[in-house]
Amino acid sequence: MTFNLAADVRYRQKQALEIVIHVSLALTLVYVCYLILRPFLSIVAWGTIIAIAIYPGFKRVQSVLGGRQGWAATLCAALLLLLLLVPVILLADTVVDGVQMLAVRAKEGTLAVPPPPPNVASWPVIGPPLNNIWSMAATNLTSALRLFAPQIRSMIPTLLSTSAGVGIAVVQFVLSIVLAGVLLGNAQAGARAARSLSARIFNERAEEFQTLAEATIRSVTTGILGVAVIQTVFACIGFLVVGMPAAGLWVVIFLFAAVVQVGGFVMIAAGVYMFAIASTTKAAIFMVYCVFVALMDNFLKPLLLGRGVAVPMVVIFLGAIGGFLAMGIIGLFLGAIFLSVGYKLFLAWLAEDQPVSVDTHAAAS
Repeated sequence: MTFNLAADVRYRQKQALEIVIHVSLALTLVYVCYLILRPFLSIVAWGTIIAIAIYPGFKRVQSVLGGRQGWAATLCAALLLLLLLVPVILLADTVVDGVQMLAVRAKEGTLAVPPPPPNVASWPVIGPPLNNIWSMAATNLTSALRLFAPQIRSMIPTLLSTSAGVGIAVVQFVLSIVLAGVLLGNAQAGARAARSLSARIFNERAEEFQTLAEATIRSVTTGILGVAVIQTVFACIGFLVVGMPAAGLWVVIFLFAAVVQVGGFVMIAAGVYMFAIASTTKAAIFMVYCVFVALMDNFLKPLLLGRGVAVPMVVIFLGAIGGFLAMGIIGLFLGAIFLSVGYKLFLAWLAEDQPVSVDTHAAAS
């Protein structure tokens, strides 16, 4: 009896050791695969989101082309690349022109700041100090730059890293669109893989959760990112028409602000700045246009975000800010989508165990 017990203990110890070794090897393999694929995870995630978001349009294009899946995927990817690269090239040109103009004026000694409007000093709280700093910069720019030299030096590395991040984000978007085209060209295989993964995770409710995830991605993509892009297009037109200095930079800032639901503040700041550099009539007309652009999301979101799965604005805001802090510029977009999908999946999981209410009067009758 003692011999059998000791043999059983040794056998169980051997089994436990083998399990630990197998689990350790599996975790090591997963970690190594993660390290290898980590540089491409954001591209893969964004490419998948793009493919899911434009899939209904892709099916329409495919039907127009007589069912040619490869040609339809190529055409959709090419159109998306044009929509991305053409504005980037045009805005980059305005940014380069603005930087060159500042460099030439600084070299020639003609760089100057326009004086502040007379009513700036009467603004509450910030008016008097802003008027003093602005007046100093208008009368003696060298002294003003010398006064804020430590702050300017501390901001230079941040500006350089941010500009580099914008360039990297553009490259990532290009690669993501190419990947989205590849995924659309192999839509059937991708759908089978998604169904298999969903079945592994959610078992009998796999199809329900898969449909929920797809609907949420399309809803957030069109309702948040789509609205932000539409607002940015209108803002860009306004900046270019009034001749806003560094219009490309203003457009980039507004796009990021519109995604996190604070684009109105950027438009108001642009309108205030126009009062300092243009005539009162021109600035007033531009301010009215800025208010129009800032309020566009109030009637666009019910039209676009209302189609599909509704997501509270606080979830989108937290997802965008958290994604930006965690993953950089591309996380500004991915964070809002992923957190929204997770939020809806969490609610569906909570509702799974809710008791079903029974009408006692109907049961009694």
